[in-house]
Amino acid sequence: MDRQTDITKRVLSGMQPSGLLHLGNLVGALQNWVRLQDNYDCFFFVADWHALTSGYADTSALKNNIYNVLADWLAAGLDPERSTIFVQSMVKEHAELHVLLSMITPLSWLERVPTYKEKQENVRGKDLGTYGFLGYPLLQSADILIYRPEHVPVGVDQLPHLEITREIARRFNHFYGDVLSEPEGLLTKYPKVPGVDGRKMSKSYDNCIYLCDPPEVVDKKIKTMITDPARARRTDPGDPHVCPVFDLHKIFSADKELDSCAEGCRTAEIGCIDCKKVLIPHVLDILEPIYIKRQELIKHPEDLESVVRKGSQKAITVASQTMEVVRKAMQI
Repeated sequence: MDRQTDITKRVLSGMQPSGLLHLGNLVGALQNWVRLQDNYDCFFFVADWHALTSGYADTSALKNNIYNVLADWLAAGLDPERSTIFVQSMVKEHAELHVLLSMITPLSWLERVPTYKEKQENVRGKDLGTYGFLGYPLLQSADILIYRPEHVPVGVDQLPHLEITREIARRFNHFYGDVLSEPEGLLTKYPKVPGVDGRKMSKSYDNCIYLCDPPEVVDKKIKTMITDPARARRTDPGDPHVCPVFDLHKIFSADKELDSCAEGCRTAEIGCIDCKKVLIPHVLDILEPIYIKRQELIKHPEDLESVVRKGSQKAITVASQTMEVVRKAMQI
């Protein structure tokens, strides 16, 4: 059966171009997206408007960041022939649906989203007291609902955002009829990847292994990565389950090596450097081909522009169809 007639269910997801993509983005989302291409009608977008919710004061790097994200995506295996790849701001219908949804969404729904207060407390040096920041989940809901997907791939920490999207769709349908679908989540296998300091890998923590890091930099970052603090000396036994390096082993190493490193850690038969030396080749097996392909892609921004122009035209077609139905339902 032809692939296009076999695939009926749609998947939608996006990423902010707020900087370089890292190992957490790859494991937590990109690798899953690549696999989804075989079984779903995939729409993936660069969420440049979302980058403005906290980075509105300086937009000088935004265009370059968009190119970097696209290069990372294609290098990791996203295929423009099998997925619709586009930039959010090139599809103005996102903004129109966002405005219409803002008319029906209670303020209290936005204020209760867990990441709203969490980011206000943790992000320093930026004024987040704007509607754009408060309304981030609403814009995200518009991004999703305008393509009426069956599924949205998310990590466990993103489920509250998806749930508010479902609630907004339900409220809209209560007022205007059965127009917007309530998408289901597709949970990613590894929603949290540790950074070199042991916290969740994040650009804001400056603890990342980036997809654009050359192999020697990846090697150095892993070798200096924090481990079980109880292992102050080589002869001290450790607990692999509190070690960020072991968390990476769970993702990248085979079961036999995983068991061997865990036992060696608990009995102090191996040191932390020995453990890291087992891990490094497995990480490089994944990252080095992406790095090489990425280096070529970034040299040709015109090719990246061509990909998003074509993808955005397809996205506009689908989004426009949804907006026609939405306007008719609302009688505007």
